[in-house]
Amino acid sequence: MPLSRRHFVSALGLGGAGLFSPPLLSARGHEDRLVTLLSGLPAPGGLIRLDSNENPNGPGPRAFEAIKAMFGEANRYPDDPERALVAAIAREHGVSEENVILGCGSSEILRMCVEAFVSTAQHLVTAGPTFELPATFARTMGRPVVTVPVDAKLRLDLEAMGNKAGGAGLIFFCNPNNPTATVHGDETVRDFVARVRRDSPATYILIDEAYHEYVDDPTYRSAVPMALADANIIVSRTFSKVFGMAGLRAGYAIVHRDTARRLQGWRIGSGVNVLAAAAATASISDREHLALEQKRNRDAKAFTRAYFEKAGYEVGVSETNFLMIDLRRDMRPVREACRKEGIAVGRPFPPLNSWLRVSIGTMEEMQRAVEVFRKVMG
Repeated sequence: MPLSRRHFVSALGLGGAGLFSPPLLSARGHEDRLVTLLSGLPAPGGLIRLDSNENPNGPGPRAFEAIKAMFGEANRYPDDPERALVAAIAREHGVSEENVILGCGSSEILRMCVEAFVSTAQHLVTAGPTFELPATFARTMGRPVVTVPVDAKLRLDLEAMGNKAGGAGLIFFCNPNNPTATVHGDETVRDFVARVRRDSPATYILIDEAYHEYVDDPTYRSAVPMALADANIIVSRTFSKVFGMAGLRAGYAIVHRDTARRLQGWRIGSGVNVLAAAAATASISDREHLALEQKRNRDAKAFTRAYFEKAGYEVGVSETNFLMIDLRRDMRPVREACRKEGIAVGRPFPPLNSWLRVSIGTMEEMQRAVEVFRKVMG
């Protein structure tokens, strides 16, 4: 049985569930938790939350044990736990510790890259839609952003993004892409990187692999080897998705040692707390739990896809823990109707206003959700 937040708190012997209550706003989802709480609709605990691409099963048993063992260090700064996590990540990837940079979730890694490489004279190239945080950071800092629409198959348009690379400080390449769930294979990624490095050699490329562990496409490969060989390539990863730690906030980047030295100055000191560091260290090499989470996601995703396709909807290719479904009409009324029935689904992602993003929950949650979808969509 999946370990819910309630089971987690009970296992720790804590009476106050508020200690682990969800934040009102999610870093990677920007979903309207506050609206939910104030609208008179069911509170988050009463919702089936299919809106932020979270792992519904939470961290694995090793992570829970590591967290419990670390409570006695909660009064200490996380210097040693962070060092242990860096060492664990380096072992997992077969790299040197100097190639690893930690972040408070991969969101911090993305911010660091924008601050380090984007300026008023060197723009950010990003996709539309993609994960918005780099563009949001850049605009907040008054730095130019060039947005390239995804193509007709919801993939990043790498040809068009390459055309905008000249003079760019940073290209944000989310692979697999959120929210469209599409992925580019190894050969395509390498060709794109080679083109950018040839045409705009000063430009950095940030490849966000937040959903790496969910990919089944046989042509896909991680870009980590490229990052080790080329100082202008950065690969970001997170423990928020398959490892189930979105609320604990731990992420990292694999980079060339020269790039690591440049980025370290933008990092928040002690940014990964002792509990998150311990849980991540225990989880990164937990092959059994990783395989279980991949299977759970694959099975529940296939069940959900089958419902929508049988109902006559187009469902996009998905190499992630969510689906994009073309409702052929404005998705916002459907989203609102689902919420009233206790199902939270993804927000709009303009210009894809007819597409509904549905995160994959447990099989039981998806079975309940499908009944609501059937009621709401007729």
